[in-house]
Amino acid sequence: MEFRPFIRVAVCGLGLRIPVSSKASRGGVHSSATPCYCEISLPHFAIETVPISLVSSSLMTAPDVYNTVASFYLDEPALEKLLLPSCMPRMTIPCLEVAVFLGKQKLGIFRLPVGLDWAEGKPAVLHSGWTIIGNGKVDGGKPGAGAELHAVIKVEADPRYLFQFDKVTALSPQIIQVSGKKQQSIFSCKFSRDKLSRCRVGASDISSSSAWSSSFENKEKRKERKGWLVMVHDLSGSPVAAASMVTPFVPSAGSDYVARSNPGAWLILRPESPGADNWRPWGRLEAWREKGGKEVGFRFQLVSEGGGVTDVGNLVLTSETFLSAKKGGEFTIDAKRLRQEVFLGISPVESPKRSSTSSRSSGELSSGLGLHAIGEFVMSCGVRGDRDSSKPLVQVAMRHLNRVEDVAVFIALAAAVDLSVDACQPFKRRLRKELAEAMSSS
Repeated sequence: MEFRPFIRVAVCGLGLRIPVSSKASRGGVHSSATPCYCEISLPHFAIETVPISLVSSSLMTAPDVYNTVASFYLDEPALEKLLLPSCMPRMTIPCLEVAVFLGKQKLGIFRLPVGLDWAEGKPAVLHSGWTIIGNGKVDGGKPGAGAELHAVIKVEADPRYLFQFDKVTALSPQIIQVSGKKQQSIFSCKFSRDKLSRCRVGASDISSSSAWSSSFENKEKRKERKGWLVMVHDLSGSPVAAASMVTPFVPSAGSDYVARSNPGAWLILRPESPGADNWRPWGRLEAWREKGGKEVGFRFQLVSEGGGVTDVGNLVLTSETFLSAKKGGEFTIDAKRLRQEVFLGISPVESPKRSSTSSRSSGELSSGLGLHAIGEFVMSCGVRGDRDSSKPLVQVAMRHLNRVEDVAVFIALAAAVDLSVDACQPFKRRLRKELAEAMSSS
């Protein structure tokens, strides 16, 4: 498979020292309970707001340089746009900026100009160490040497694979790999109803009445959307992943929407071995309509290695995303938002630095990839709103894949995300024509 070049700019190891001469300082550490935080920005990207820790001025040790607090991902067009003189007012050089605040008081700004060397994609440390920001006036203190910011700014290549559904998910699309002007079919999807309602998953059965289903009982027999299934096949026709709706999407009491308190749910599955009839769970996706009906919420949980289907203790929260119900958006898995190590049940790749994950045989299908909160992009899925026909665009970081089959679970997850936007529509509204026709013919 051919990849699309991306670079990752990472901001790591943030720390703040405030001069002892400030009246609010004690023992070299600012004594105020006012929170310190940074606003990290790059032109054309959303501002990242992150907390920053205070460091004693009497200590010479630097903050943890492996602690990534913000990442920006640029492909070639984005980098070219950033380097155009017109992207900034008054022909100024675009910069990565770290603005430091103590409560509402801005202490200063650190700026790092964007350079042509970013485009080389070679691992490089653009900045590392302490830098004076501001003039040291903190909480009425006298001007001193100034507050100091510690930061490490790194750039590295982080290529991705891009995949496009060639038509809406309900019409059983081909999955096309997009690489420049080249397009190649790599998977096919088959949408149907309730064909995987009972199958073997390890030692347990799954069905819409299993432990994965909601404890909420639909005693009133209200409308429900249930039994949707997407099977992902490779070019030989062998099933390589599946998304099975295991908890129906039903409106909450007194409402026309699927509520967060009782979301619909999917299992994302993959075969125990190539061509096997037994499946094992890879992840669980929940979806609902937020109060007010303007957003669709998603919660994705990975099943830890060796976890059983009925044991929710084996679930690890991996992503919680909200999309505009009208305009759509991107469902994203990004390891920088994780607070603990999780395991992706895909082929092993080189573990990140400081990872405690032990290495495993490359031939072991049940092996995992350890992810830490180090700012790594994993995947994204772009979908349209609930009134538009959507052809999802899926991006997966190359570092998380070792063979073609590893892509399949991300494709199945993307299909479940796309169909969930439809499943969360108000129940007084009819489903889109393509989905209604696919359901009636299956």
